[in-house]
Amino acid sequence: MTEPTAHAHKIVRVIPTVLRWRVHDDRIGGSESDAYAVVSQGQVTLIDPLPVGEAELRRLGQIKGIVLTAANHQRSAWRYRKLFHVPVFAPEGPGVSPTPGDLEEEPDYRYTAGESLPGGLTPFHTPGPTEAMYALWLDRPRSVIFLSDVLTHDGSGQPTFVASEYQDEPERTRASVRRIIDHLPVQVLCFAHGPPICDEGRSVLERALAYDAGRHPEMAVPPT
Repeated sequence: MTEPTAHAHKIVRVIPTVLRWRVHDDRIGGSESDAYAVVSQGQVTLIDPLPVGEAELRRLGQIKGIVLTAANHQRSAWRYRKLFHVPVFAPEGPGVSPTPGDLEEEPDYRYTAGESLPGGLTPFHTPGPTEAMYALWLDRPRSVIFLSDVLTHDGSGQPTFVASEYQDEPERTRASVRRIIDHLPVQVLCFAHGPPICDEGRSVLERALAYDAGRHPEMAVPPT
């Protein structure tokens, strides 16, 4: 089952060009799952979309494409592809072939790190939770990163890593966060599970690594 049964009630603005909606996801024990839309000059790109009313989405503008950060975030992508007649972009690599447990349908395009995606998004490879997992970077008007399952956020201001038993290589997940810090001037953090943090993104990521190193020193990643 790719879609949760719950539907979001509204879409809210994160920053002028990024919007968000969320559901209590029955597939993961009722925890929060979040989806996003990037709006630029009236054109809309959906990121890891979740169920929400068609009218709510159409009010955002002309939907031009759907981008998935990982196979386990296909969610409502295939239904919206048919509804809006738009392409789906998914990562290239293990875990994205249309086989049981992976993608249910073949995407229109497969991307790798550094390519140009709709909405001005650039994929940044973040292996660890799984091999074919990508964060998406939006560089303007503010530097935003959509973090997929690399970190989660409970609203406290302290992002945390998913428990190691639910990651393929938890040490690589920590290294992926370090690479984001080292290579991207991030201001806004958008989580696939939890509310965004809209200021001082790089400092928040540094704090997440430091907090985790205190709990799991065996997986600590030194600054570079």
